Amino acid sequence: MMVHTAAHHSRGQVLPFRESLLAMLGVSFVTMLVALDQTVVGTALPTIVAELKGFELYAWVATSYLLTSVITVPIFGRLGDYYGRKPFVIVSIALFTGASALCGAAHSMLFLVLARGLQGIGGGMLVGTAFACIADLFPDSVVRLRWQVMMSSAFGIANAIGPSLGGFLTQYCGWRWAFYVNLPVGLLSLVFVWRYLPHIRHVMHQGRVKLDWVGALLIALALSALQLFVEWVAHDGLTPTVAALLVVSIASAAALLKWERTTAQPVLPLDMFRNRSLAALFALSVLGGFTMFSLLFYAPLLLQGGFGLSPRDAGLIVTPLVVFITVGSIVNGRIVTRVRNPNAMLYVGFVLMAVACFGAVLATRSMPRGLLMMFMMSGGLGLGFVLPNLTVFAQQTAGREHLGIATALLQSLRMIGGMVGTALTGTLITRMYAHGVQHALRSAGAVSWLEPMRDPQILVNLDAQRALVRQLAQAGFDGASLIEAAREALVGAIHMGIAVAMAVAVFSIWQCRRVPQVQITRAAEPASTPARAP
Repeated sequence: MMVHTAAHHSRGQVLPFRESLLAMLGVSFVTMLVALDQTVVGTALPTIVAELKGFELYAWVATSYLLTSVITVPIFGRLGDYYGRKPFVIVSIALFTGASALCGAAHSMLFLVLARGLQGIGGGMLVGTAFACIADLFPDSVVRLRWQVMMSSAFGIANAIGPSLGGFLTQYCGWRWAFYVNLPVGLLSLVFVWRYLPHIRHVMHQGRVKLDWVGALLIALALSALQLFVEWVAHDGLTPTVAALLVVSIASAAALLKWERTTAQPVLPLDMFRNRSLAALFALSVLGGFTMFSLLFYAPLLLQGGFGLSPRDAGLIVTPLVVFITVGSIVNGRIVTRVRNPNAMLYVGFVLMAVACFGAVLATRSMPRGLLMMFMMSGGLGLGFVLPNLTVFAQQTAGREHLGIATALLQSLRMIGGMVGTALTGTLITRMYAHGVQHALRSAGAVSWLEPMRDPQILVNLDAQRALVRQLAQAGFDGASLIEAAREALVGAIHMGIAVAMAVAVFSIWQCRRVPQVQITRAAEPASTPARAP
């Protein structure tokens, strides 16, 4: 392996334009690999459960992936700071792609859940290292913002085509291809990363690096217990077992804080949280994840279950939400370097996210679809303004030594915010919907029919809905009016749930004032030492 000192080429980049473009294509394919998997699998999941016959593990197909990825993101973000990111990106692509093949070959729901957990480890490694590669390639934050549009575009394209691709593959090729589609994308990613991404290692420590395995274990324990608590409290309430998980999470977090103060090379540098700017950006990442995932998860349910739209029509209305994340990122890259106060883009972004939530709260079945799409577009633009700026601001504030872990923590905290947000919003929606349905059935004297109508999916699955209406009619009840009452209960519940997300977005606007003013300058940072394979 040949080592040489990188010269910063024109416009603050480590490599010349052609090499930078090819390296960024590799990183963009990696981003597309993770985003495509998340959107395609969600569409195929009902069919998967129907074939593998394991509805009790339905939520765990997503939970096992999220659980392992949330744990591994900060760990490998820190290891990337020590050893350079390229080796971890290569290993993570191979692991993610191999686990995708195992998912496609699953013969039971338990096997699928375990394979998804392995896939989540690869996904966490990817997120923890790939996002920080951009800062390695482009030390100048102005140049970085412009190149970051490539990754945002890949993310937006994957989100836009994912649901439709998942439906097409499931219907015409079988659900297993929802996982096998990752194989060609993973192979393409591996070729580009192996060939064109430089191995840049920032020299920080003299001598051998001692890994903080105790800190990594405590992070895993704290986050996994928190994930399980959030997942189970939404379904089972605060039982002794669920409460014990919360205690384990808090105790592990306290032990982590104590340990990281004393270890020489902590996996989680606590001095970052003493930095006022970084602490504020981390808090905004949690709040932004809460609002973003609540909107992404429950706007489609509002349209399909509440308003009775087809999946195609609902997908068309929600599409601007994901597509305009890319548009917002492009516009942001052109504006943020030209305004006197770049922090203003955070304010604008959270205002637009609050407007999108407000539109969803006001939405009715008779609201023009064009207006609904405008509200979704507002949310996408807002996310396009917020997400890249949080990353660039944090990278610039953290400095080279903590670049990887700061970037990884932003992603982890966003996922944790989304995890908590969807669970709390989902619990509120589930309870309010069940109460509304129970009231309607009690008024009609049909309380015995509560069980088949308790799950809002009955309002989405048209075949099951028609069968239930026929059964209600045979029993002497007006099935159509009861279904309509259930829809009204669901609409009211989702309105209340998204109103909570809107309140969080409004609070985020107020929290933006805690971020000290960031100056995005053209000054490049000192050169790093890339090791490049011949």
